[in-house]
Amino acid sequence: MTSDDIRMTDADEPTPIDQREPVRSLAPFIAAAVVALLLIGGVVLLGVLRPAENNVTESDRLAVAVRNFATAQADSNADRRATTVCPGFDPAKSPLGPDAVGKQVEISGIRDATVDGSRAKATVTSKIDGREQTATWNLSKSGDQWVVCNS
Repeated sequence: MTSDDIRMTDADEPTPIDQREPVRSLAPFIAAAVVALLLIGGVVLLGVLRPAENNVTESDRLAVAVRNFATAQADSNADRRATTVCPGFDPAKSPLGPDAVGKQVEISGIRDATVDGSRAKATVTSKIDGREQTATWNLSKSGDQWVVCNS
């Protein structure tokens, strides 16, 4: 047999070569989608059953009321200040002092918060014009929020 005998001619049949990609299974993709849906469903379910506002303690709510009051004192808007205090609040008897309106107030600490029904007390340390003072603040629940009172 010579090399001429081995040569392929146009008349010879070509050998087929399978160049197709192997068929891949969809199972891993479906499993990943199911896991993702379960995780998202779990997060949504926890958000509905345990909303973040339920994780807030009464002490946290009192701290928000104290900070809102202090921020409102620096504001020139009397209507805004009125939303942070009890009806009949006397600014002359403010726990920040009578001269706090219009001044920047820094609340540096809130401790010993006690709640008794719709009334509460907290020891608040505040700073106005570089002068730090600590006082016991009285708060009352008005609707679903706490507000600062004179007594």
